[in-house]
Amino acid sequence: MVVEREHAPVNGRKRPRPPQPTHREVADELRSRIRSGRLRPGQRMPTQAQLADEFGVERSTVRQALRILQSERLLTNVSKGSPATVAPDLHGAMAGPSAPPMPTTVALAGRIAEAFAAPHVEIDALCLTSVSLTLAIGEPLRQIHAGRLKPAKVDVRVLLPSRHIDLAFPVPVGGGGGAGDAVHERWLAMRNAQGQVLQHNLLSLRATHGVDVRVSFRALPFTPPVKLYLLNGSEALFAYYTLSRREQEIGHEQLEMYDAEGVRSTLFGFDQRGGLRDGAFVKQSRLWFDALWGTISSELLLTS
Repeated sequence: MVVEREHAPVNGRKRPRPPQPTHREVADELRSRIRSGRLRPGQRMPTQAQLADEFGVERSTVRQALRILQSERLLTNVSKGSPATVAPDLHGAMAGPSAPPMPTTVALAGRIAEAFAAPHVEIDALCLTSVSLTLAIGEPLRQIHAGRLKPAKVDVRVLLPSRHIDLAFPVPVGGGGGAGDAVHERWLAMRNAQGQVLQHNLLSLRATHGVDVRVSFRALPFTPPVKLYLLNGSEALFAYYTLSRREQEIGHEQLEMYDAEGVRSTLFGFDQRGGLRDGAFVKQSRLWFDALWGTISSELLLTS
């Protein structure tokens, strides 16, 4: 009898097998590949047998994952026979009133990558730290460096909370938060670091590809309870910050705080071409952002 090496007994005990991915985890990974462009519109997927072998799961798990993506209109021709096909019109599946809401980490990169296909890219963002935006920008940057995207001009505006206000969140449980507090200083360091990375990565396109790039930041006098991304003036992506109580080590001390993990916030998409409802939401979101930018916001310097 042959014993698989990774599960061989150690001191008389068998190592536990690693847990198999669930059908939702398989769907999440395949969805990410589709949205990032690794799996292109109209491309045939690997067979169910190949996917089962890759993920180390049963074919039934793969079929469940594929059906999820079919329900989201990301795949067509899902059956027990021939391989599924990536939907030829991904824009219709990813935006508009019929598009399913998804976590920011899943939805944002693909939408921003598609926005970068325009000659003049315009991105406006209102958020707490710009972590999600910085992560999402990485995908179109890779495609630009690979020669698959060639924008001529990029304008990015970002609204972030001012360092001088007492944030609504993140804050220590029991109060006492504010400028100089450990929780506040941790947020400020993250806000500045993410903004600096975002700015540096975008401005580097000037030297490497001759792209006309402008990146601007302004400070808000309040904590935004939502995050908003406006893409090329025609699409709005919206999510609520949902608070939770959690423990975090800061300065070698465990602190309890109320905080929101924006990367997991569910993102709702609205497209100007998606009908009266969507068009009105996009228009009002643009007016709201422009009003904040031009009135109560102030200069923001990404320094400690």
